[in-house]
Amino acid sequence: MGRDELNHLSAKIIGAAIAVHRELGPGLLESVYETCLALDLRRIGLPIQLQMPVPITFRGQVVSPDGLRLDLLVADTIIIELKSVEAVQPVHKKQLLTYLRSQ
Repeated sequence: MGRDELNHLSAKIIGAAIAVHRELGPGLLESVYETCLALDLRRIGLPIQLQMPVPITFRGQVVSPDGLRLDLLVADTIIIELKSVEAVQPVHKKQLLTYLRSQ
């Protein structure tokens, strides 16, 4: 996927996320935002996978076939990790880096 396509895709995702948050407001559970965002992304024609398992491998062996789960994977390209927190913490960044390294 080229840079322009990636920018277009991410703009659609951000727009959908903002629309969901505007309609629902703050303070709900992550699962509520996830369900509504998934509906909105599908509505605008984006292919998504929910709660996609990410296997953990070590030295070429799968040690946990579904050790992690991505909240959403859009167009097999962009990982969405939803958080309903006051502030993003270092552990949240580590979680995303773990997903990226596992791919």
